[in-house]
Amino acid sequence: MHTHRSAIAGVVVTWLALAPAATAAEIRVIASNAVRDALSELVPVFERQSGHNVTVILGGTIDIARRVAKGEVFDLVIIPASNIDDLIQQGWLRVGSRRDFVRSAIGVATRPGVLAPDISSGSALRASLLVADSIVLSSGPSAFYLLELFERMGITESIRSKMMQLAPGRSVGEALANGEGDIGFTQVSELLTVKGIVYLGSLSDDVQHITVFSIGVHTAGAAHEAARSLSEFLTSPVAEAAIRHSGMEPAWNAVRR
Repeated sequence: MHTHRSAIAGVVVTWLALAPAATAAEIRVIASNAVRDALSELVPVFERQSGHNVTVILGGTIDIARRVAKGEVFDLVIIPASNIDDLIQQGWLRVGSRRDFVRSAIGVATRPGVLAPDISSGSALRASLLVADSIVLSSGPSAFYLLELFERMGITESIRSKMMQLAPGRSVGEALANGEGDIGFTQVSELLTVKGIVYLGSLSDDVQHITVFSIGVHTAGAAHEAARSLSEFLTSPVAEAAIRHSGMEPAWNAVRR
């Protein structure tokens, strides 16, 4: 861990040495829970090296998009790319400010004591869901995809009574740890550090779905230049190690979807 953090800090110094000096600013960020761990590593480093102060507010995608669309101002918004595009089109975020941050896969976990289901393939997952006692889904993009997947699998009616979709912002991992379900699905990054659950891994390639979480700069943010600097920092090679450490992949070199 020490080596990991030292490597990040060393590259940050190099990155910031090339950036123009700026007056310290207060940067307000609202971000999906999926990127919490990556931000918890990267933001303090950015603050130390830049002199800016960053406040991060976490939440579910639905609530974040709703808050921004109702007029709340945050300097940076980090949610799925499609939602960022919608907010740009609506005029809340700056045109051209979208930067793709991370690529996030869907993971699976159970509560302790539950017989581990087979998730090695789509067909194995289908069979496991049919015999599961209870299934927990998030309120975010993973759930939207999974509900469509269950329809394609032809099992929606068979498992409907066993499914529980959490309220926006609630943690699938914490729900499992509290005994609220047997098997749960959400972004990998939201499961890796939760205590009291058994993380099984990500969905198999044949049924996996990748969500790109992107960054947008608010049109009315008071700290526009500092926010743009933070956005550039989070989508530079400096951030790659922390992103991978949190269970995701950097997205800025990927083709937009």
